[in-house]
This record gives sequence, structure tokens and C-alpha cells, in this order.
Amino acid sequence: MKRLLLVAAIAASLAGCATTTSPTGRRQIVGGVSESQLAQLGAQAFAETKAKTPQTKDAHQSAYVRCVVQQVVAQLPPDWQRLSWETAVFVDSSPNAFALPGGKVGVNTGIFTVAKNQDQLAAVVAHEVGHVYSHHHDERITRQLQAQFGLNVAAAILGGRYGEGAANATSQLGGIAAQTLFLLPNSRTQESEADVVGQQLMARAGFDPRQAVDLWENMIAASRSRPPEFLSTHPNPEARIQELGNRAASLVPVYQQARSSGHTPRCG
Repeated sequence: MKRLLLVAAIAASLAGCATTTSPTGRRQIVGGVSESQLAQLGAQAFAETKAKTPQTKDAHQSAYVRCVVQQVVAQLPPDWQRLSWETAVFVDSSPNAFALPGGKVGVNTGIFTVAKNQDQLAAVVAHEVGHVYSHHHDERITRQLQAQFGLNVAAAILGGRYGEGAANATSQLGGIAAQTLFLLPNSRTQESEADVVGQQLMARAGFDPRQAVDLWENMIAASRSRPPEFLSTHPNPEARIQELGNRAASLVPVYQQARSSGHTPRCG
């Protein structure tokens, strides 16, 4: 009965799903949760991270990151700019950053070891903002709900016919299959899309899009190991660098036009 109730709850949530188009023209299925729920989840996750991880006391670092975020966000449509964008710099040696629905951006101090200048930091920030702008969190949650719905339907059917053991096995094995074959490939697609959107945003903000290549070269140099591409949520680094380089060539005129129009960031 509990399993059937869960199936019914997930089905009700999925009834509100819709098809939309990402900034790059890719078809997306979103709507598993509402925009307000997404913003609430983002705010909650951000608050939890701030509670668990100390923030830098270096005022220059905080101002530096905030400046880059502001320049990138200024290139979004007006309704996106009006979000309550908030930044935090966490004392963490891992070179990482993230952005969450509702306009929350977090950067680890470790990012400064690979982002050597404001353009490279903008490549990181714009990529993460690109995830939010492209509704990737919404899409990801919706797909997970779809996967969970299918697994629970199968488990309910098999459980009724063959017992609880079969139902549990279906849920566990199915979860592994869904994660490997369905959810992870989608995440790689999102990462590639965030590269495209982020590089466009940084160029329009007056940051050099060619510096995204240098950033990822620094990332590779600083990385001792990485999981195989098949099980990775990120594209192959070498292929990623090549794509970033090819795209940068077409975005240089955008960057130059932005600079001539007065978009000359002086963040760090």
C-alpha cells in the first residue's frame, strides 16, 4: 500500500510536467516541481552549505567573486536579473563552484588555484549560472521523478506477484540502471550545454571567452585522477577543451563588441 501511495504521489507530480526549449534550442521536460519550490530548495541547500562550511574572511576575495557574478548575471534577461542573487566564498581547497535555483552562487577558495584571472573565474561562474538559466535543476529533478515513477510501478507489480523480495530487488537494480543509463548521460548533456551558455554569457559581459580553454587546461593539470567518461557527469576534458576553443573563435567578435560598448569588467 505504501508503495502504491508513493507511485500515486509521484504520478500526481509528473502530471504538471511540460515540454520547453533550453537556451541552445534543446527540447527539455521540466515542471516536476514549481519555480517557487525550486527556489526554496536552492535557498535551503545554500543555507545548509553555509552552515557546514566556513566562509572566507578575505574581503577582497568576496568582492572579487561578487563582481564577476554581477557582470555575468547582467547579461541574463531582466526577469532573471531580478532574482535575489547571493554569493558566498567557502574555505575549501577543492577547485569547485556551483549555482542554485533562486540565484545562489558558491565558490570554493580552491578555485583560485586554477582560475588565474578574472576571465578564467568568469568562465567558471558563467558555466554554473548557465546551469540555472538553462533550467537544468528542474530538468534533472523531473527526470529523476520519472525514473522513480517507473521503478516504483515495476516494483509494485512484481511485489504483488512475487513478493516483497522481488520488489526490493527491482528497486535497487533498477536504480543502478537508471543512474548509469538514463540520468548520467543527461548530466553530461547538461554540462556541455552549460559550457555553451556560459561561454556566451562571459563574452557578452566583456570577459575573454578564450580564457575558458586556459581554465580547463589548468583544471586538468591540477587534477590527479578522474572517473572514466562512461560514469562521469562531465564530458571528456580533452574533447571539452577542443569544443571550447572552437567556440571561442566565433565568440571573440562578441567579446570585442562588448568591450567597445563599455563592458570592461575590472573585478580583480
